Amino acid sequence: MKYISTRNNHPPVECAQAINLGMVPAGGLFVPRDVPRIDIASLAGGSYQDTALRVLTPLMTGYTGEELLTCIEHAYNPDTFDTEGVIELAQLDERRSVMELWHGPTAAFKDVALQIMPHFLAAAKRKVGETRHTVILVATSGDTGTAALQGFRDCEGISIIVFYPEAGVSEIQKLQMITAEGSNTHVVAVKGNFDDCQNGVKGLFSDNALAEDLAKTGFTLSSANSINWGRLCPQIVYYIRAYLLLVEQGKLEMGAPVDFCVPTGNFGNILAAYYAMRMGAPIGRLLCASNRNKILTDFFETGVYDKNREFFRTMSPAMDILISSNLERFLYEVTGHDADRIALWYEDLAARGRFTVDADTKSAMDAILEPGWVDEPRVLDAIGRTYRSCAYAVDTHTAVAVAMSENASPASGHMVIDSTASPYKFSRRVVEAISGGGIRDEFRSVDKLHELTGMPVHRAVRDLRHKPVRHTRSISTGAMRDAVLDILARIE
Repeated sequence: MKYISTRNNHPPVECAQAINLGMVPAGGLFVPRDVPRIDIASLAGGSYQDTALRVLTPLMTGYTGEELLTCIEHAYNPDTFDTEGVIELAQLDERRSVMELWHGPTAAFKDVALQIMPHFLAAAKRKVGETRHTVILVATSGDTGTAALQGFRDCEGISIIVFYPEAGVSEIQKLQMITAEGSNTHVVAVKGNFDDCQNGVKGLFSDNALAEDLAKTGFTLSSANSINWGRLCPQIVYYIRAYLLLVEQGKLEMGAPVDFCVPTGNFGNILAAYYAMRMGAPIGRLLCASNRNKILTDFFETGVYDKNREFFRTMSPAMDILISSNLERFLYEVTGHDADRIALWYEDLAARGRFTVDADTKSAMDAILEPGWVDEPRVLDAIGRTYRSCAYAVDTHTAVAVAMSENASPASGHMVIDSTASPYKFSRRVVEAISGGGIRDEFRSVDKLHELTGMPVHRAVRDLRHKPVRHTRSISTGAMRDAVLDILARIE
């Protein structure tokens, strides 16, 4: 399996090289040249680890079965996930289930990929003969940074630098990052929004002078964002695993379709569902749920992607994004790998902040996705109603998908809602929605949520209040390059 650039500006590479590079140096993202099909029915009866091995093997050719199995065993075990199945399904009603993706060490769905990605990268470095010190650059809207810091903590030959929007994450998310342990972890607050962080990181990757300077001192850059295929491909596994669990639980017959409703901002999580569909998972329709920053909803409804708009800080900060990086991969797939069109559209996005797709591409997207968005009052209302009717607490991101699912017309008889974070990560808003009264202090809200629901406090949050702050650096949006150089100058 070769990996190719969405803009046809890089020679095809093996999977290990795509993971080691992170993204295409000249701009663009790596995708598999062909999407392999697997027999989903043949996976029935296995564990999450079994499913992961079967799904990843045809995607990650070049890695031996033993190497993949070692990565899987190190990532998915009782020390990293608090449930044997890695993910869990909870039933809301007869037609809807919730896929709990937050049982990992940082209470967010990013853990499922970022517990295994460091092992992929370590193996990739060996395979391509990379002996330089790898510097992982991460732009985060909250959860990716925390999960990446945890996953790459104290990895030999690797350092990680996380950039987050100073006023654009929840208090719990911020505390998780600034208290992160590990001799190789570095966290930098940026006076801007997530898109400023993401654009800055992309700019660093395309800075040839920086790459040359770093190479002279023994460093090379890579990424842990979902622009890196090694972050995205493990997410395909849990969509296929969720389908198998529905069959095991008698909610579906093998081969019957299921819909997924995914809260998303950067489009990586729902893109993984699309690839699961391409690999053979019987998925009827994908519902793309947005918050008030509804650029994806507007795009899928009109065919015009326009980031020249007001940016809102919402109660679902991981979705506060105006440039959805993984959309580029999706467009490349639905245009039949038309790199010329992709390059033209993204040149327009860079130059004018907008692009418009053609009618054929719009029709291809319409056949796969149903878009929708939810405003702030409906998010709170969905949390409160879901708890009152189902005795089930959801966080503010999951609530976006819950609200959208209520009015959606499914293509199949059952729908799965992605639950991307534990309600304890956003306890202040969840308590407000459930009880009608707000508590400003995050940790008092955690205690109150436990009192109201009896739900065990997630370990990622339980001991956070006692951890010392280790990272205090704060910079302007234009100072990211200097921050990287200053951090690396201090690495021995």
